[in-house]
Amino acid sequence: MTNIPRLFVSAPMVTGASVRLDEGQAKYLTRVMRLGTGAIVRAFDSVNGEWRCALEIAGKAVHLELLEQTRAQVALTPLQLLFAPLKKARTDFVVEKATELGVTHIQPIITEYTQTGRVRADRLTALAIEAAEQPERLDVPAVSDALALVKALDCWPLNVPLYYCDEGSEARPMSDVLSASSQKGAALLIGPEGGFSPRERKMLRALAFVTPVTLGPRILRAETAAVCALTLWQSQVGDWREPPYVPEI
Repeated sequence: MTNIPRLFVSAPMVTGASVRLDEGQAKYLTRVMRLGTGAIVRAFDSVNGEWRCALEIAGKAVHLELLEQTRAQVALTPLQLLFAPLKKARTDFVVEKATELGVTHIQPIITEYTQTGRVRADRLTALAIEAAEQPERLDVPAVSDALALVKALDCWPLNVPLYYCDEGSEARPMSDVLSASSQKGAALLIGPEGGFSPRERKMLRALAFVTPVTLGPRILRAETAAVCALTLWQSQVGDWREPPYVPEI
């Protein structure tokens, strides 16, 4: 089944249901993949696991007929990424890699040194959907509209630790902090190019739920820092210890 197309669908998936595909998905299956009626497709909806489906083409309407559930839905450990938007291609890179690395919620934040405040959550959601289809995820991370840093931290749940990557001040290595953590969920905060302002650093370090961490002796680009922090999280307290999913052939 590794060569069988895999799609995210927004409609609920239940045995015997028929799900109409949007225009982009329909064109991909029929024109790019050149599939016809009866072809097998895999689909998931973030709620009901993954399903084996049969393609049904009737004129311009393209549907998936749900045959059987092949994987039950599994909830990921809640992991939120807060990051300052970068230039378009680099923001896209962060969203794509965050999705591949198991983030469940992506929250763009606006800081004093943020390069751009223009963020389209709908476009980033579409990018996250595409990124979730390839690595066998059963869900798609939520993508929120951009918020000011102060507003994003307002009413923060105290039982959710926020690891704040701060390369401009003294902090413990992130790997050491995570090794001592028994939390089942967390959030990671990545700043913009140029880092956080002195005022933001002072505010963050005064919050009880925030733990400053460092990613090593080098100053990393923002998108590199995001991938590095997420990789450390997954390797030490995430789901990387679980056996990989291998589709049936």
